Amino acid sequence: MELIIYGIKSCDTVKKATTWLDKKKIKYVFHDYKKEGISEAKLKKWSKQVGWELLLNKKGTTWKKLSEEEQAKVTNEKAALAVLKEYTSMIKRPLLEADGQVLAVGFDEEVFKKLFQ
Repeated sequence: MELIIYGIKSCDTVKKATTWLDKKKIKYVFHDYKKEGISEAKLKKWSKQVGWELLLNKKGTTWKKLSEEEQAKVTNEKAALAVLKEYTSMIKRPLLEADGQVLAVGFDEEVFKKLFQ
């Protein structure tokens, strides 16, 4: 099983997750949205698994920088995925994936403990 962590290196939540995994000696591959982007196909696959609402981080500064008109347009999967593809910083981080399946969105130590017992 190849574990992939999707995120941004400078994100504090991503740092917490990678530090936790490193301490447990759990191997992973890091995919940096800023350097590598993300495909529309990958976003669609994740959306089918966990829902676009969970993927879209409305608490971050990138969302808050959008105009009210832009925010108001994000009412369905198609609109949300277009925004996430353009502004990868709005994808909730970190996202853990293994063998094409989303294991976790965001960092919750209890969830990680259950995943990696």
